[in-house]
Amino acid sequence: MSDLWTRYQKYLAVCPTIDLTVDISRMRFDDGFFESMQARMGQAFAAMAELERGAIANPDENRMVGHYWLRNPALAPTAAIRDEITTTNARVVKFASDLHQGVIAPERASRFRNFLVIGIGGSALGPEFVASALGTSEAPMHPYFFDNTDPDGMDRTLAAIGEGLKETLTIVISKSGGTKETRNGMLEAKAAYQRAGLAFEKHAVAVTGEGSDLDKTATQGKWVATFPMWDWVGGRTSELSAVGLLPAALQGIDVEAMLAGARDADAATRVDVVADNPAALLALMWHHSGDGQGKKAMVVLPYRDKLELFSRYLQQLVMESLGKEKDLKGRVVNQGIAVYGNKGSTDQHAYVQQLRDGLNNFFVTFIRVLGERTNQSGPVFEVEPEITSGDYLEGFLLGTRQALFDNARESVTLTLREVSPRSIGVLIAIYERAVGLYASLIGINAYHQPGVEAGKKAAANVIALKARVMRALREASEPLTAPQIAERAGAPDEAETVHHLLVHLSSNRGRGVVRVFGAAVTSASAAKAALLGAQFKAE
Repeated sequence: MSDLWTRYQKYLAVCPTIDLTVDISRMRFDDGFFESMQARMGQAFAAMAELERGAIANPDENRMVGHYWLRNPALAPTAAIRDEITTTNARVVKFASDLHQGVIAPERASRFRNFLVIGIGGSALGPEFVASALGTSEAPMHPYFFDNTDPDGMDRTLAAIGEGLKETLTIVISKSGGTKETRNGMLEAKAAYQRAGLAFEKHAVAVTGEGSDLDKTATQGKWVATFPMWDWVGGRTSELSAVGLLPAALQGIDVEAMLAGARDADAATRVDVVADNPAALLALMWHHSGDGQGKKAMVVLPYRDKLELFSRYLQQLVMESLGKEKDLKGRVVNQGIAVYGNKGSTDQHAYVQQLRDGLNNFFVTFIRVLGERTNQSGPVFEVEPEITSGDYLEGFLLGTRQALFDNARESVTLTLREVSPRSIGVLIAIYERAVGLYASLIGINAYHQPGVEAGKKAAANVIALKARVMRALREASEPLTAPQIAERAGAPDEAETVHHLLVHLSSNRGRGVVRVFGAAVTSASAAKAALLGAQFKAE
């Protein structure tokens, strides 16, 4: 590698309109790399322009992909879409204001002071990330989340809300209205309101597609409000729709600043001069590091506590978008980039040891924030003479970056001036564009998710099998083993899955299945034999 200062000067991208710099100088590409990628990058820019003009970018569902219109409605291909976006954004702001002022109030309290988001995937990850990054203890409403179908997790969240449930607005988010995890969370929440003597409908808001089952439920139940999810916005790119804007506005976050940051970032990433385009640089570095085949994982290390959830947010955005079996020509390519992350300087005491000395199967993205404190009005606090805690944080970032570089480990560094609504909008938009450009470079569709749908179908098959297992158990006159029950349930090849279902059901009170225990076991081998040969009966 050439002198680092020389390389830094050559390859640093400064984006003044969005207060962002991108330093790729510590990625070990040669000087001919950009020229070799020029034609493909041009094709990627053209594909992105077509997408923004309304091309059918998700042919599986015959859908446009229009998350770029959310922050710039003027780009939308029809006047109807432009009006829908503008009207919805205004409704979100007005609705939040009405709740804060008590104009819209709960059943038995003066105003709403909490909200519970019920969603899964993009319907939860984006709002959770923004809430963590920008929320404060002084927020007019405090957020809670059901982001899984784990009953114990939901109980824990409800316990944290406690008596505050009567002051809690529940936001149910599902485009189709048929997402089972979200449906389950809604029913669990509704039961909690009922136990508290409250009408769920007077505390509920839906964010869903027009005409969906959830939309019908909300309309028939006269819920507090309903906001739209459009079929041209995917869950992983929905944070700047009502999905994310509504929770943010309820927290008092400046959603207009978020939208403005994303809009300005979109403008900065449409530039076809690659050296000045932060999203293009990211896409090219991903391609370089993994040889266009995702051979290396992306380790995201934000050196700021507020950005701790950013890597989780990126996991869905990047991995669901890029993890594809087939390319656009139908060839099996098994593409994707694995994403994982932590936060600085926590990572100093977690996995930097492996990053530096272990397998060189990754590249790092450092996210650096210049401002040490959100509130810098007070005197500077020093932990040592002329040294602050922030100086140590910066030192750990620069030191870790250098230690990795010295051992031939690559990294990109993004530098923000501050963590603010505007800069969060910038980050979201930069990575959305980078994903789209990279997908074009490797020839895959970033906007469908056949693997996710396969998982949903497989889960539905398990639930259907469980119903047949219960029927077989109730019809049996004696205890049966898992293979015997599988045979009677019409699934002789599913004995392992049936065994797991039976063990789960018999481990929980009131689920209608009893495991018949034999003699006490005293060894591991006997315990294994007892488990695998266990018999079960209906309770």
